[in-house]
Amino acid sequence: MKIGEAQGIYREQVRAYQKEKESVSKQLRNLRRRMEAHPEGKAQYESEAATLELTLETLKEKQEEYQDYLSKLAEQYCAYWNAAAGEQQAYAAEEYAADMVKIMEVARRIMRGAVVPAADERKLMEYSQEMYQTAKNVGAMVKRQKKEKYDSLWGDEEKKEYDDPREAAENGEVMGEGPKLTDPAAVTVSEG
Repeated sequence: MKIGEAQGIYREQVRAYQKEKESVSKQLRNLRRRMEAHPEGKAQYESEAATLELTLETLKEKQEEYQDYLSKLAEQYCAYWNAAAGEQQAYAAEEYAADMVKIMEVARRIMRGAVVPAADERKLMEYSQEMYQTAKNVGAMVKRQKKEKYDSLWGDEEKKEYDDPREAAENGEVMGEGPKLTDPAAVTVSEG
């Protein structure tokens, strides 16, 4: 049985017991009035009054039992309700996070000077007019900067003049000492 059906059945049961309790209470009040009016039949009335009081107590206990069950059904109902609501909230949070990622990406693209679809710009504008304006301003500055002439990344280098390799070689310093110089005339060949 479904919770909603059970709640309907048991609420109706509680109402029926309430009506029956009211009816028995009315009978008991009438009986007590008769007892006061006719003290001679007190013994007969007391037996009937005891039966009505027991019936009233039994009706009350049964109604409380049904009411307790209705409370348990309400707890189950709330549990199912909360679970379904939690799923909806989780889904909504996921959608919101995905939309936020898209909004931030649109803002980033605009700030880089890119052209984005009008629908995307509108979404960004609907989310935050300030963020949209900031993105557009930064994007406009970036576009202006792209039109500027850039300087060399290596700075202003002077054109270097290189030495003539032959001249450099001839004018280079000798490293180390060479052999001792002697006059060729002083060199004699010994025969031998």
